[in-house]
Amino acid sequence: MRGIISANFQTATLPELDKGLPGPNRRAIEWGESVKISTATFLASSPDLASCPESALPEFAFIGRSNVGKSSLINMLARRKDLAKVSGTPGKTRLINFFTINGDWTLVDLPGYGYAKVSRNERGDFSAFVAAYLRGRANLRGTFVLIDSRLGPQKLDLEFVRWMVGCGLAFVLVFTKADKVAGATAQKNIAAFAARMREISGDAPEVLLTSSKLGLGRQEILATIAAALADWS
Repeated sequence: MRGIISANFQTATLPELDKGLPGPNRRAIEWGESVKISTATFLASSPDLASCPESALPEFAFIGRSNVGKSSLINMLARRKDLAKVSGTPGKTRLINFFTINGDWTLVDLPGYGYAKVSRNERGDFSAFVAAYLRGRANLRGTFVLIDSRLGPQKLDLEFVRWMVGCGLAFVLVFTKADKVAGATAQKNIAAFAARMREISGDAPEVLLTSSKLGLGRQEILATIAAALADWS
């Protein structure tokens, strides 16, 4: 399967929760600490695959349902307050945004899906060019699919991961907003989503729990990227 190494992107692991926080993962901490984000620079915005910047750097994409907290998560990862624009209007990101990290790899902010106030034609266009990017970008190493930990399995999220599985694309499930939900509720929702994933694919992806407010999950995400970068080189 094209994408991030299977040790990270195809091993199903539910986080151990204690009052909403995952248990310590020594490997993740070590790998995550090895990825020091010293520079994060905006590279380009593209409306389609053809206009995406030419690059030999490995890319890691972030995508999720509108209002899942994607921009806040990206800013938390980079420790930059306004690298990705946080808007009160869901669905604000309508282009593929590229950010060069340390001059070594590229973080790709993909448009959110499922925003009702975007016209049906626009949603179709967004879906088409996002799908083209995910299937056609040769240096894409893997995708982080963001899911709201406050909610049970949502139709749009399940449809998207089913499409990813059908295309043979590697991804990690990143559950967001852990600080806004009780640990027992997050565990229940994650377990429910994992159960639905097993109906879709026998090779369930890795599961991470995050909070942009608390910085939770940052090292685990960076650990996944670090492992992929080591494999890339």
